[in-house]
Amino acid sequence: MDTLTLGILAVIALFLVATITWVVKSLIVICLPNEMVVITGRKRRTADGREVGYRVLNGGRTMRIPVLERVSRLDLTTIPIEVSVQNAYSKGGIPLHVQGIANVKVSGRSPISDNAVERLLNKPFREVMSIAKDTLEGNLRGVLATLTPEEVNEDRLKFANVLIEEADEDLKKLGLELDTLKIQNVTDEVKYLDSIGRQKTAEILTLARVAEANRAAEAEQTEAAARQAAQVAALQADLKIAEESNRLRVRRAELEAEALARESEAKVSGEKARVVAEQALQQERIGLEQRRLEADVMLPAKADRDAAEQRAKGSAASIAEDGRARLLVLEQTIRLYQGAGSEAERIFILNMLPDIIRDISRSVGDMSIDKVTVIDSGNTGTGVGKAASQLPSAVIQLTEQIEAATGVNILSRLQQPKDEKREG
Repeated sequence: MDTLTLGILAVIALFLVATITWVVKSLIVICLPNEMVVITGRKRRTADGREVGYRVLNGGRTMRIPVLERVSRLDLTTIPIEVSVQNAYSKGGIPLHVQGIANVKVSGRSPISDNAVERLLNKPFREVMSIAKDTLEGNLRGVLATLTPEEVNEDRLKFANVLIEEADEDLKKLGLELDTLKIQNVTDEVKYLDSIGRQKTAEILTLARVAEANRAAEAEQTEAAARQAAQVAALQADLKIAEESNRLRVRRAELEAEALARESEAKVSGEKARVVAEQALQQERIGLEQRRLEADVMLPAKADRDAAEQRAKGSAASIAEDGRARLLVLEQTIRLYQGAGSEAERIFILNMLPDIIRDISRSVGDMSIDKVTVIDSGNTGTGVGKAASQLPSAVIQLTEQIEAATGVNILSRLQQPKDEKREG
């Protein structure tokens, strides 16, 4: 396939695509938010049962059937309309000139939109404005005939509300909606409203002067009453001050007496508290002295007593043990003596002899003999012999003393076994 053929095929393809795009675009209907699309060509049944030859699209998109259906559009934007009537007779026969401004639009709400489709479809914008203006001016003249000039001029809000109620129904029949209506100016050629204004102004000025005079009189009366009230208040204040001064003096006297009484009570209470405190202090001192005496005397005495008791118990235990020991020794000694027979007495005396001699020597134990000097009375040299010859006699005398003290003759006891042996 050559280049020329490819070019032709590409052109044909582009043409087909463009054709399809144009056809599809022409079949798609898009409705903007500020408009209403009316598609005519086929019969349809409305919600109230009527059969019509159109369908309405409020926003969004739809498809139309080519050749059979045609698309028309109604603008829903607000239409400002100046409303003006000249020589419209009000209640009472006074001709008035009224100027106002109204905001009207084509209604997109069913079933009012059906009226708009049937009456305003494909009409020029100026014609729609003219229809709305003529309707509003006719309603305005009708409403003015029911109101006095005073009501129209003084209460324009009420006038506008009544006009809206009257015009709204007629506009809905045309497929229109009245958004707002404001009355801007109300005048008349015979100066009726000016006269009413001057009359009211005069009345207001008269009332103002009367009110001013009344206020001046009331002010003077109020001032006089205020001065009188001030004088009375001053007198009452002086009287109140005097009464309060008397009460103050009485109260001061009462407070001074109460203070003196409380001071006396405080002194008595203080003295009483001091005595009680001293008594408590003495009690504490007594208790302290008792505790000191107990610590210094009673506790040491008790401790000494306990210690003495313990020492006595220890001594008693020692004495008891010593006694038991001695008793045991004595029992053993007795057994030995019993087993010794005739030698027992001699053995006993020999055991007793050291103790006897120790007791006898105690009598002279305190005497200290440094030396013994023997003096010979002559030249014979017999002094030492005499002293030595005196020793046996001293021993004999000692034994005699022992015998006198104990009743036992030691020498005879000691000699007895020898004699027995000789006899044997």
